[in-house]
Amino acid sequence: MATKLTKNSEDFIKNCLIMANDMVKLSARQAWIDYDMEADVLYMSFRKPQRASETIEISEDILIRKDGNDIVGITVINASTTG
Repeated sequence: MATKLTKNSEDFIKNCLIMANDMVKLSARQAWIDYDMEADVLYMSFRKPQRASETIEISEDILIRKDGNDIVGITVINASTTG
């Protein structure tokens, strides 16, 4: 017996599948995503532990964290409105 999903659930699943399609195209084999709702900051890490030796601000809301030539993380400030 199939379970009927709510519109919110259907939208959530659709967005996750879109994101999954993009994520498999990354060169990183693992990714960790953390979202701080209170601060509205999204943290994406591509290596644990994520020891960054350099942070590059590419806009006032997006920080790229690097270790040598490798991007080890991305921080998105004001994540719910950025993009």
